[in-house]
Amino acid sequence: MSTTTTPNPSGAGAPGRSREKAPAGEKVADWADGRLGIYSLAKANMRKIFPDHWSFMLGEICLYSFLIIILTGVYLTLFFHPSMNEIEYHGSYVPLQGQLMSEAFASTMDISFDVRGGLLIRQIHHWAAIVFLAGMFVHMMRVFFTGAFRKPREINWLFGFLLFVLGMFTGFTGYSLPDDLLSGTGVRFTQGAILATPVVGTYISMFLFGGEFPGGDFVSRFYSIHILLLPGIMLGLVVGHLILVFYHKHTQFAGPGKTNKNVVGMPLLPVYMAKAGGFFFLVFGFIAMLAAVASINPIWVLGPYRPDQVSTGAQPDWYMGFAEGLIRAMPGWEINAWGHTLVLGVFIPLMLFGLFLGIIAMYPFIESWVTGDKREHHILDRPRNAPTRTAFGVAWVTAYMIMLIGGGNDIVATHFHLSINSVTWFVRIGFFVGPVIAFVVTKRICLGLQRRDKDKVLHGRESGIIKRLPHGEFVEVHEPLSQEALHTLTAHDQYQPAEIGPTVDENGVERKVKRPQKLRAKLSEAYFGEDNQIPKPTAEEYKEITSGHGHH
Repeated sequence: MSTTTTPNPSGAGAPGRSREKAPAGEKVADWADGRLGIYSLAKANMRKIFPDHWSFMLGEICLYSFLIIILTGVYLTLFFHPSMNEIEYHGSYVPLQGQLMSEAFASTMDISFDVRGGLLIRQIHHWAAIVFLAGMFVHMMRVFFTGAFRKPREINWLFGFLLFVLGMFTGFTGYSLPDDLLSGTGVRFTQGAILATPVVGTYISMFLFGGEFPGGDFVSRFYSIHILLLPGIMLGLVVGHLILVFYHKHTQFAGPGKTNKNVVGMPLLPVYMAKAGGFFFLVFGFIAMLAAVASINPIWVLGPYRPDQVSTGAQPDWYMGFAEGLIRAMPGWEINAWGHTLVLGVFIPLMLFGLFLGIIAMYPFIESWVTGDKREHHILDRPRNAPTRTAFGVAWVTAYMIMLIGGGNDIVATHFHLSINSVTWFVRIGFFVGPVIAFVVTKRICLGLQRRDKDKVLHGRESGIIKRLPHGEFVEVHEPLSQEALHTLTAHDQYQPAEIGPTVDENGVERKVKRPQKLRAKLSEAYFGEDNQIPKPTAEEYKEITSGHGHH
């Protein structure tokens, strides 16, 4: 038996309506669907469910500020001249009249004083870059502390990490373009750090600057890197990041009805898109307000860059402060051998900076190896329920903030009337002591919060009502928790530390244990040993307490 199909005379639009009578928009949509399959694509993805939690907006802040950077950057490229040719300034800013400067600096001055809205766009562009990196920093901390980087999102963690690192270098190349005294000082600092790299440092410096510093090409080369290479890579990473978020589905916090196999929330269209659109304009408005009231990088005050001058109080943007702090805090050690000088005072901080970044990038794989957990995770941890991981995160943030102080040790010293040597020694000692103290304190706080959660599950919430029992004892009445609260407080996993097992079999033959196995067992014990997590209350304990035999 065979079947035949008859074409619908009314076309691909609504039944009973001829193509001629269909609205123009519907005709365009039908035409596009016939070639791109938009209807099926939209049906599959536009109703995607997203959970609703304030911390998820941190990623949106990063995305929106990135879009603002691109929009304002396109406008600025129309007026900026990336050239180091020396000219005499005859623009609107009178104090610099007749000064010799590069075309890059002069065009930036023109943008600031002669292009309509130019200064505001410059300020928005710079502030958006700072907000983007600050949002990335906090967003990555949210992902880290809640365990959102676990399988299957390790690749997405790497995408986010690369976006943060590339954003740092994009910001550095961007604020170097005006060729003012502040950015020139930063470029000179960077060139010195590059030269401290053994073997290849000289070649990298020659490649970047086209000869001896400052050369005549570094602005044009930084310009190409800033507007083409790095943004192109970042745009690809952003698209890949969003695709993986769609593919893996969004993580969510524990709660009733929430499992690793579903997502409880709102559909992408129309609810989430409406909220996201409004939030974009809020972010844009906030950055525009910052740009309008808080001037940043006033190049007309600093003047054009000259190699024989150094800007007093020159500081990098905050995201480069960690690297600069490491170099400022490091003693000026050098090794002279075989006619070569190895500047350890710069080389060791650069290696430490790379080591820190490498550990951050590989942490999801390190934790997966330590725990031996190969399951998919779509439910987020509460930071208190992963005390060792949380303590590591706080220790790293502490080290970052101490090095940030080191990166501005001269400013801290002058503003607080301190000795710069005292500030430097505080940073040196604090870099080793501060993270350890932060680790221990954070871990104890997390364990204390776990104990409080356990007591709350077993005994209920304190009501503040005091009751006198018949035999004269005074007790506080506890209110039982709701089923939703009980579920949230007991939904986390309880890991068991990995064990090596017996090293001797039943025949008395000793089994050789490899060093990686021993290391993994020790790390696993440090993560999930007896003193590293509080056992969850059992159903038997809860029944005994609520039955009245063990309460109060």
